[in-house]
Amino acid sequence: MLKAAVIGVGSIGQNHARVYRDLDGVQLVGVADAFPATAAKIGNRLNVPFYSDIDKMLDEQKPDLVSISVPTSLHFDVGMKIIGRGLHLLVEKPITSTVEQAEELCEAAKKKGVLLAVGHIERFNPAAMELRRRLREGMAGRIYKIHTQRLSPYPSRIQDAGVVIDLASHDIDLMRYLMGEEVLRVYGETLQSINSDREDMFNGLMRFKNGTVGVLDVNWMTPTKIRRLTVTGARGMFDCNLLSQELFFYENETAPSQWDTLSVLRGVSEGNVLGIRLSRHEPLSAELSDFAAAVRDGRSPTVTGQDGLETLRLALDFVRSGKDVAVVNEVTALP
Repeated sequence: MLKAAVIGVGSIGQNHARVYRDLDGVQLVGVADAFPATAAKIGNRLNVPFYSDIDKMLDEQKPDLVSISVPTSLHFDVGMKIIGRGLHLLVEKPITSTVEQAEELCEAAKKKGVLLAVGHIERFNPAAMELRRRLREGMAGRIYKIHTQRLSPYPSRIQDAGVVIDLASHDIDLMRYLMGEEVLRVYGETLQSINSDREDMFNGLMRFKNGTVGVLDVNWMTPTKIRRLTVTGARGMFDCNLLSQELFFYENETAPSQWDTLSVLRGVSEGNVLGIRLSRHEPLSAELSDFAAAVRDGRSPTVTGQDGLETLRLALDFVRSGKDVAVVNEVTALP
């Protein structure tokens, strides 16, 4: 039985605690939060010890693995504390505030021999998981474009990050995961409307080494929540709804079939629409199950510290591109 603890039990961290409590092979042994009332509320709700002092919780409960869901500005300091104690950790995205901090955190985890996972949860969405499998099989043929929409009302709880770091990082990581290709260059346009010190609207372009174009449409200015992803290829288009966990494939009737040796696109016309059956699950439960299994089996988690580092690097490049009105040429490591 692995012992788990959660540091930071606000809106996201309390769900980590809830999932750990119900996860097979894992025992939730404690929660900690800088606000004593918040720690007490979640601890009492889940019937586990609660703390406002991280060190005291770690000393008394001795967890094997820890989730960190404190504000981004604290990820590095809390993460280094956990690594220093030789504990495995999952850090909510973004991994840290800066690339330099992320590099140091990854190196420290490697030297200490502990697992460092990053909470890019969309990789565990069943619709995205099935989409990735179908793309690997070649169902869409050559991929021309991947387009994401992540639109939301303004979240007042976010005080230390703009929309690129807070929201677009989900799609940056997901694009890298689905494409499995290096990114050659990025260009972003940003707008500050609600906030005066950080962006709340973002449109971005990514060019992958294989020629695929990634398009990102992200904002905090839409009075409804949209989480949609489309992938356009020679044989058709996937339409993936990440909120409802639905996946459809729109066939290009005139394209070569999956087993056709011809690779030339003959044209585009409407074909059949295929609704793909999915086994739905809670992405957070799948994410924490993967993390716990990685600790138990001594393997790498699905989303590593290096993945978090490369996603952060790209997100910050997008922010810089928007400020400088310039293309940023960047070759990232493969996911």
